Parts: sequence; C-alpha cells; structure tokens
Amino acid sequence: MSSSLCMSQSLLRSFLIIIRRNCSGIVVSSSNPSSNYYYDHPFHPRSFVIYQRRNQGDGICRRITAASFSGYNTTAASINCNSTSTSNGNSGDGDDGPRTSGGGGREFLIMSDEKLLSQCEMDFFRVRGPGGQHRNKRESAVRLKHLPTGISGQASEDRSQHKNRASALARLRTKLALKVRNTVNLDAYSPPQELLQILPKKSTIRGSDIGSQIGPNNPKFSLGMQALIDLIFAVEGSIADAAKKLGLSTGALSRLILSDDSLRMVVNEYRESKGMKPLK
Repeated sequence: MSSSLCMSQSLLRSFLIIIRRNCSGIVVSSSNPSSNYYYDHPFHPRSFVIYQRRNQGDGICRRITAASFSGYNTTAASINCNSTSTSNGNSGDGDDGPRTSGGGGREFLIMSDEKLLSQCEMDFFRVRGPGGQHRNKRESAVRLKHLPTGISGQASEDRSQHKNRASALARLRTKLALKVRNTVNLDAYSPPQELLQILPKKSTIRGSDIGSQIGPNNPKFSLGMQALIDLIFAVEGSIADAAKKLGLSTGALSRLILSDDSLRMVVNEYRESKGMKPLK
C-alpha cells in the first residue's frame, strides 16, 4: 500500500473521530454502485459519504458539502449538526436582490457540472403533498445552495434523486444568470458571443456566422440572458439605449425580453425600481 494512500486513510480516520466527538447521528457508508441509495451520488463510486441523518416528523434532511482528501473524493457533513429541513414543495429559497461581480458571474455559468457542484451545499429532503403511496419514501428532493453567492436551486417533482439533482443544477444556473451581475464598460462595449446568439436576425450587428437564434429552451440561453441583463442594468433600465447597443429597434428588444418570463420579471423589477413603466 502506497504511503499516500496510508496518509489519506489516516486523515480520514482523524476526521471521523472529530466528527463523532462533536456531532450526533453521523453515519459513514461507502457509495457502492450496487446500492440503490447511493448509485447516483455525483462523486466517484469509491468515495466515502459522511452524512448526518435526523428524522423529525415527516421531514428528513441530509446536508452535504464538498471536501477532498488525497487519494479519495469525499463529502463531509455540514458543520451545523442540529440542522433539519422540511418542505411543502415550494421552490422559494430566500434569494433576493442582484449580486454584482467583476466577471465571476459569467464564470459560474460556463463551469462544468462537476465544478459547479463542488461549490454547492446539497440538501436531500422529503416534500409533503399528494402523489400516491410511492411519493417521497426517500429523500429524493434536492436543494443546491451555491456557497459563493448564496443562491439556491431545488427540484422535487421526480421520484429519482438523480433527475432532481440535474433539474436543481439547471435551475441554479438560470438563477445565477438572473441574479449575478457582471460589470459592463459602455464606452468600449461590444456584445459577447453568447448575447449575439440570442438576438433576432434583424439585429444589424449580428453577423451571418453567428448561426440560428437561440431560444429560452436552449441551455445556452442563460449565458446570453445574463449578458443582456448586464447591459440593461448598465444603461439604467433604458430599453432604447440597450437596443442601440444591440442594433435592434426598441420594439424588437422588448419582444425578446418578453419571450422569457424570468427575464421579463427581472427587467421589470429593475425598471420599476428606477421609476420606469414595466414592459408588457
């Protein structure tokens, strides 16, 4: 056995001793692919899962944050060992107000799923509500909290934890696009490629090499949507000024904004905060 593996095991044992001394209800299990409960865990099949399991009424919550040991991929229980959560299925998570970023907002969206997950705290929980005898017998609902921004995305509509995690991650990406702002230099502004891709072909600055227009159902739409909101915030909510920067008429840009409900809500909330009328 190599010295690095021995050191990894020693570190893991020390970590478990600390956890056992300071927390109750800690269980350690190998994420064996043959186990129905762990086969879809996002980390390596050889990883250890260290988690806290507490039952309180109808709600069970498991909270996991990413950590790493040399030679192993591991997940560690949350520091708050008395935390439990229940949900009635609503997706509200307390995210409010835009965050301003020098450029990291875009970086979050272009990260791989694995890298973005490594920045998140995951809650697995049950949701209450109708659905028959097979609903919520396990903690299939998933909530992802992006630790650098505090923004969350969750999903509970499927009985598969694997599918709910994928849906929660997609919703987290959308929320990051809607809520995290990048600074824009209007004096030297040139629309990024992802913004050009969501513009209609009638835009005078959209070259023929851009390809077909990307719509809200395309996963790449979030990047363009974020860049568009950044520009609208930079021009203080003026659709006319933003349209000039994009080679569009005011009406064409308004129709683009109204094509997506989330985009429309963010733009209208900002315009109302500036004393402007909402788009309809």
